[in-house]
Amino acid sequence: MNQMTHYWWVGLLAVGVIVLLVWLTKRDQKDKKYYEQEIIQSELDPEKHDEDIDKEIKP
Repeated sequence: MNQMTHYWWVGLLAVGVIVLLVWLTKRDQKDKKYYEQEIIQSELDPEKHDEDIDKEIKP
């Protein structure tokens, strides 16, 4: 193969690596956001409704 063909392969490989890095970064951000929301929800106490309060007061 000649020198020009090598440049094309290196260019295609570089573009592929950049696309892969961008995709992984975006996916990681989305997963991180979902994980943070999940942690926040798990740390919050469940809401008490009027029915739940009545059950606790009346034996």
